Amino acid sequence: QLQFVESGGGLVQPGGSLRLSCATNGFILDYYNIGWFRQAPGKEREGVACISNSGGVTNYTDSVQGRFTISRDNAKNTVYLQMNSLKPEDTAIYYCAAVRHLLFSRCMFSDEYTLWGQGTQVTVSS
Repeated sequence: QLQFVESGGGLVQPGGSLRLSCATNGFILDYYNIGWFRQAPGKEREGVACISNSGGVTNYTDSVQGRFTISRDNAKNTVYLQMNSLKPEDTAIYYCAAVRHLLFSRCMFSDEYTLWGQGTQVTVSS
């Protein structure tokens, strides 16, 4: 069974940092483009960041540009989302997702992805 194991969420004060991890189980990460998405209560799921299968191309939504960094270690079958300068509006459940074939200009669209993690809660509050 193809799946992700997500970790790294938690409670952090504004201005703090967290690193989310998404480890694959049952498939080889090299072949997949990866996206991080988030969903806050009462809001639609939105794309946060995405990275190509080689790691050579990344994209970020405007609200996290310069604060978040997506990366991957294919040897460890793991994708990361480093989140710095966190704000209360970053509070959400964060999901990683994967798809093999992707027009990268559509990497922020959740309906492009075929594999999803279970989500990890991130809460930014003082």
